[in-house]
Parts: sequence; C-alpha cells; structure tokens
Amino acid sequence: MNVKQRTIKSAVTVSGTGLHTGQPVNMTFNPAPENHGYKFRRIDIEGQPIIDADVDNVTDTSRGTTISQNGASVSTIEHVLAALVGLEVDNVLIDLDGPETPIMDGSSIHFIDSLEEAGFVEQSAEREYYHIPYNIHYTEPDRKVEMVAMPVDDDYRLTCMIDYNSPILGSQHAAITSISEFKKEISSSRTFCFLHELEALLDHNLIKGGDLNNAIVVVDKEVSKEELKHLAKLFNREDIDVAREGILNNIELRHQNEPARHKLLDMIGDLALVGVPLRGHIMAARPGHAANIAFGKKIKAQIKKERKKSQYKPYDPGATPLYDTVEIMKILPHRQPMLMIDRIMELTKTHVVGVKNVTMNEDIFRGHFPGSPLFPGVLQIEAMAQTGGILVLSTVPDPQNWLTLFLKIENARFKAPVTPGDVIVFRCDLISPIRRGIAQMKGVGFVGEKVVVEAELMAQIVKVKNEEE
Repeated sequence: MNVKQRTIKSAVTVSGTGLHTGQPVNMTFNPAPENHGYKFRRIDIEGQPIIDADVDNVTDTSRGTTISQNGASVSTIEHVLAALVGLEVDNVLIDLDGPETPIMDGSSIHFIDSLEEAGFVEQSAEREYYHIPYNIHYTEPDRKVEMVAMPVDDDYRLTCMIDYNSPILGSQHAAITSISEFKKEISSSRTFCFLHELEALLDHNLIKGGDLNNAIVVVDKEVSKEELKHLAKLFNREDIDVAREGILNNIELRHQNEPARHKLLDMIGDLALVGVPLRGHIMAARPGHAANIAFGKKIKAQIKKERKKSQYKPYDPGATPLYDTVEIMKILPHRQPMLMIDRIMELTKTHVVGVKNVTMNEDIFRGHFPGSPLFPGVLQIEAMAQTGGILVLSTVPDPQNWLTLFLKIENARFKAPVTPGDVIVFRCDLISPIRRGIAQMKGVGFVGEKVVVEAELMAQIVKVKNEEE
C-alpha cells in the first residue's frame, strides 16, 4: 500500500530549558516540503545554519545525542525526533534559539501534544520506506550490547531489554508491535539516571536544567539523610526521600518498566537519524546512544549499498539503443579517437545511461601498459562526462549548436581496473535541477554488477558562436 508523506499544517512553538545547559530555549516546528526530512536551524547564530538530522552528523553521545554541521550543533535531539517518528511526520524544519532542545518532563509527550495541536497535512510524494532485507547485527561484547534489525514488511516494531545489574531496576523489557503504539505506550516515559550519576553530573556542572521533575533517579546505594538534604537544597525542594520502589520520591512512575520504555524511546529517536522510515523489527539488549548511533550507521551503509546497486541494470547487448554512435555524433562534437560513448540506452529529465565498449584495437593501448592493458581512469571520467553531456544537451532544442564544458570534478574514485573486452555502463543522475545551463551530476560506471568508477561532475552548456554572428 502506497503511503503519502506528511508534514504539519502550521508552525508551533515549544519553550523550556536545556537539560545540561540550563538555558531557556524556544523550539519551533515548521512545515517543510516533500523529501525535506528533519532539519534543525539555529536561528540564534548569524546566517542561521541548518543541521541535517543525519547519523553522519553525530558528534557526541555521552549524555544524549548531539549533531553538528555548518559550524553549529544541537544537543539532546532524541526525544524530539522520537515524537516525529512516532507520529509518522516526514518533513519538518525545527528552529532553535539555543544549543539544546528543551528537556520538558524528560519524555516526548509535550512534543507529541504540540505537533498534534499544529495538525498534519498529507503531501503528494510517496513515503519511501527502507524494508530491512535480512538480519543486520551490531554488538559490543565488552558492554554486552546486542542489537539486530530483522525483516518485517508491514510495520516498524521495537523490543528493548535493559539490565544494569541493579537490584532496584533488575531486568526490564519494553516492546511495541507497531509504531502507531508509540504515543500511548512510550511517549510519556521519562529519562532516568542513577543517583551516583546524578552526583557526578552535578560535580561537573552539568544538568543545570534539571529540577528533579524531568528524570527518574534510581537510588543504587545507601544514602544518608544529610545527602538527601543536600540534594533537596540543590534542586530547591523542601525534602527528598527514597520511595518504596527504590527511586527518589520526586516523581511517581508512569509505568512499572518506565526506564525500559524510555530506552526504547531513545532508540526510536536515534534511529531516526538513518534518514528514512524503517520497516522491520529492531531488537536490542542494553542499548545506549553510542550503540544506537553505531547501529544506525550500519543500517545507513546498507541502504547506500543497495541504492547504488539498484542504479545498475544488466546490460543487454541486443537491446535497441535510444541513440547509436551515429546519432550520438549528431549531439556531441567529439570524434574518434575522443568519442568515448557508443550507445545511449536511457534518457530522462534527471538521468542518462550510456555504454562504452572497451576494445583492444583502441589507439590508447599501444602506449598505455601494452603488456598489461588498462583503460585509463582519466578516460573513464571523460566517457562519464560525455554521457552526462547528453543529459545536459537534451535540455536545448538544437544540441549541435552547443558545447558542454565541465567546470568541476569531485570525489572521483576508481574501484576496479578496466581492461579490453569490458563493457562499461555509465549512469549519471542530476544532484539538483539544471539552472542557467549549469548541471551537477553524480556519475557511476559499472562493469557487470561491479562499480569501477564514480565521480561528481559540474558542467555548463555554452552556445557555439557561428562565423555569421
């Protein structure tokens, strides 16, 4: 079943305090266009830099998840992202006037409420899920962390187990069988810490925004009345005691297994940084932010690998080309020996597929490693550029009167040797729309199913001046 992307109907602002900075912060969710994803914008910094919610932008996981890009960073983003995933919102621009999201009550429920207040609107583009294809594992043996993503076609399921060798917490489990259960079962679960961690954070001048109303504090040691009085003074409370459940009596548990549910909430928020909605079952034992991010990077790497492979279509030498060599020469000014493309197999407004047959009778092999002939990498790039040139020239009605000039080549990589007898299939995709005759493209060359070359190209078309002009 095809599902449309969605964003929010109107902007909505949430105000609070950063947990570790203690600074007041205003955070505004704004509607965003299709395929925008989640992005943060630091409106308190000159230039209002944008930070993509991407697992590759994570710079710290010590006490929450921090992302950085364009000279700016945003901390403690996981509870916000969990709310967006839980409500199945695809596209949002989040404005912040500080370096950290507001902690609120330590859960996602206030973000859920605000987003629902804004309302939702369906967009035209379809939501593209990543369906976990097979079991993807991640382990940290020293911390006894185990995580696995398993194939499930119909929904996003999560199961979480925590075990801190604590007689108070014991082993706890939490699970949802559908992401639609997030709001009711998971979103109100608050963050937790152990009393010894709380004291260490206070000693390091952290949790300035903590007021004991936004965290469950597990008492994992004997604590004197003097210590309790000291804590009460720090958090501006008359008194603090240890409740029957072995936690400070600052709050009452919303669920018996609230810590496990919050760990599941964190997982959802951290894995949102993969960048696409998931379909599968995530099972985790003893997860944390660092493990979540490492696991997310592994999933993202698998997605990139599959997307690259999906660009490749087996070359059928018997297929009728869109353009043969003679027709290509009507578009490109190149001639033998510098005409590098033999066929064009596909051409759309955003991509082109061309074919280069590498033969031993080409002049280059008389001088380029004649004893061990290799097709030069620089000529692979030239063949890729000519393929891309067909795409750019297809935007004008008289391509024979235009030249394609390449302005930049970046991130060129040669991944396998090309030898006589090989057939290179080049695919070039636009990275962004062509503007003012300038095109940015990502090119990939395949021999069989193997990628042999890839590069990013920038080209501009210019009109040939006739002598009569």
